[in-house]
Amino acid sequence: MFAGKRPPNLGIREGRLAPCPNTPNCVCSQSKDAAHAIEPLTYSSAPAEAIAALKTVIESLERTKIVTDTDTYLYTEFASKLMGFVDDVEFYVDPAAQVIQVRSASRLGRSDLGVNRKRVELIREKLKQSEA
Repeated sequence: MFAGKRPPNLGIREGRLAPCPNTPNCVCSQSKDAAHAIEPLTYSSAPAEAIAALKTVIESLERTKIVTDTDTYLYTEFASKLMGFVDDVEFYVDPAAQVIQVRSASRLGRSDLGVNRKRVELIREKLKQSEA
């Protein structure tokens, strides 16, 4: 119902995810400002195993759609249960930093009531559980 249009700025450019807009409905591990910053996801396996584990976690969550899946990048869409609002969530295995960079942003509206940050933290927790 409130899906909105897929943003044109998704993907990796020069090793970076798109910056967050000035609205409070986005988090990004490559952001410098505190309002949008979130820690990247960590992994202790080979990068290919890390992205495979991440994909398994994503597929276990409700109302998700994996749009792009490569050896180093996952782009997923998450839809809210009630109104169908779509959030764009990207993951980039950053081999230089040995982390998975993440960006989660709402397509519509201004505030997300912390949903994007909570989602990334849930994914982080599920990844840790899968490594144990």
